[in-house]
Amino acid sequence: MLELRGIRSGYGDVTILKDVDLTVEAEIFAVLGANGAGKSTLMRTIARLLAVEAGDLRFRGEDVTAVAPNRLAEMGISLVPQEANIFPNLTVRENLSLGTMFGTRSSRSRIDEVFDLFPDIAARADQKAGSLSGGESQMVAFGRALAQEPRLMLLDEPTTGLSPKYVNLLLEKVRQIHDSHGVAILLAEQNAVKALEVASRVLVLSLGKVYLDSPVSETDLEAIQGGYHI
Repeated sequence: MLELRGIRSGYGDVTILKDVDLTVEAEIFAVLGANGAGKSTLMRTIARLLAVEAGDLRFRGEDVTAVAPNRLAEMGISLVPQEANIFPNLTVRENLSLGTMFGTRSSRSRIDEVFDLFPDIAARADQKAGSLSGGESQMVAFGRALAQEPRLMLLDEPTTGLSPKYVNLLLEKVRQIHDSHGVAILLAEQNAVKALEVASRVLVLSLGKVYLDSPVSETDLEAIQGGYHI
């Protein structure tokens, strides 16, 4: 689904990711690490919002290292960024409609599908998204990304700042989206325990480098936590 080989990227003269290799199959793949480890930089680089300084990025076998972000969205990659991931002055329905700019099925069928998955926001369809709670806003962001009919969803720390109720709900929806829609998911998280409940594979970033890359079944929290203390 997705391959990164020797990826280096960052901001201006500051390189954050240093020779990162990563392969994502049709799975839920968790990316863990402390603050500043490079998780968001990785997500933004894959989504082509940051330039690739070195290395190769391939999606479904095609070289997308220099592909524009809108073209990548058309090809089937959707991103839910950590911040500013909804349009607060638009209604819930209008936010979801933006996701239907890509894909082939009717806008109505895809929005109805999102409302079936997230009934809490279906009841607020004509409400301004800026008036929603944090958890409800994340549902809208998830829904808009899903409405793009993606093959791969990039979720950048989607549970940050949410109550335990919404953390559990959203991660259960991650599992449901993967299982029922066949969408591969790359999930950047700080909450390692919760991420490991839904992921089949885990990568730990430490200071922009890969510290660990392993099936969840073959690792444990002690091994993962080592990457948080370098």
